[in-house]
Parts: sequence; structure tokens; C-alpha cells
Amino acid sequence: MSALIRVQDVWKTYQVGEQQVHALRGLSLDIDKGEYTALMGPSGSGKSTLMNMLGCLDTPTSGQYHLAGEDVGKLDDDALADIRNRRIGFVFQTFNLMPRYTALENVALPMVYAGVGKAERVQRATEVLGQVGLADRMDHRPNELSGGQRQRVAVARALVNRPDLLLADEPTGNLDTKTSIEIMALFEEIHAAGNTVIIVTHEEDIAAHTKRVVRLRDGVVAKDQQQDAVKA
Repeated sequence: MSALIRVQDVWKTYQVGEQQVHALRGLSLDIDKGEYTALMGPSGSGKSTLMNMLGCLDTPTSGQYHLAGEDVGKLDDDALADIRNRRIGFVFQTFNLMPRYTALENVALPMVYAGVGKAERVQRATEVLGQVGLADRMDHRPNELSGGQRQRVAVARALVNRPDLLLADEPTGNLDTKTSIEIMALFEEIHAAGNTVIIVTHEEDIAAHTKRVVRLRDGVVAKDQQQDAVKA
């Protein structure tokens, strides 16, 4: 196994008025390619800051973050945007779909930014919508889909550029229990296909589906444990 993610002695400090707030305090963490990990911690533990860093939405104040061997802290905004589009798939609690676009158009959107031609966009978007069980809903707009179906569209969009890393922030937060279980079963399939998946959650029953739980407290890793995943 090779480390896809290597975080070494990372600090993240924000200036709030006259105060300095240390969101991350010398945190170190390795995540190997193909791992299925939950990131947990109470409010103020640093998990949102760490997630933003792993997703290249933010950079460390000091320390190093390597993604697939690349030192993220040394990249400019354009290079970070390129990495986000090529290497990272995001799934959010609120789906973040474009309301006027069909499921197919929503899923194809990251490929527009990547400069992929239209025929290939349609082919690939059709393929991933089939993978998430929405082959019969491709022409529907978000308001014509259930919450679970909207989240499946969001997952398909995250997968469409074949990212190294799938990063899901509270992906079941707006879903009922039955639908949450279905979405977690989908993540299990995605992981089984060889993808590296990190789920940020505060729910123990969601974290139970993963193979590793990293718990943060006060900006550092408080506990890091492997576990037998519960099947959805």
C-alpha cells in the first residue's frame, strides 16, 4: 500500500480579531490508496478544517500535505483548482446540484471544466449514472427526484472524472434512515471497486460502515483505529 494522503505536522492558524485560533495543531495522518475511512470529532475538533485541506480547498499555515506525492502547500490557486477537478470527488450533505440541469447534465458538469468533448461527456455520465442505479432517471431534474436519488446524482458527479479520492461531508445528513443505509451501501460498492473514500460524519452508525475511524480532538488525532465494517 502506498500513502495517497500524507499530512505531516500540519498547523492551521486563523486570525480572529486580535486572537490567533489554532484549528489544527501539528496534526499528522497517512491514508493509503484504497482505504475507507471515517473522520470524526466534536464541533471545534478541526475535522472541517482538515477536510477542507484534504480537499485542496485550503492550505496549511505550516507543515506539509502531499496528495498522490504532490506537495499541495506549494501550489497556486489554479493548480489547486486543477487538482480538485482531476483528483478529488466531493459529495456534500446538501447535494449542491444545479436545479435547472438534468441528472445527466449535472453529472457531466465536472467534465466540461476538464475540457472533455461532448460525446465523451454524455457517454461517461450515462455510465456512472448506471453505476449508481439511476439509468432510468437521467433526464429528470433535481426537483423531480427524491433526496436519495439526488444524493446518488451527487455521488455520480463526484465519480465522473475518476478521482483518486472521494471525499464525502455528512453525506447522509439530510436523508432518512432507510435512504442513509442505501447511500452507505453505495459507498461500500465504490470502495470495493478500488476507490479511496473518506467520510466526514458525527454519526457513529455511519462511521460503523467504514474500515477505519480517525477521531480528532483539539486539532490533533486523538484516536485512530481499524474496524470490521458493518454491511449496509
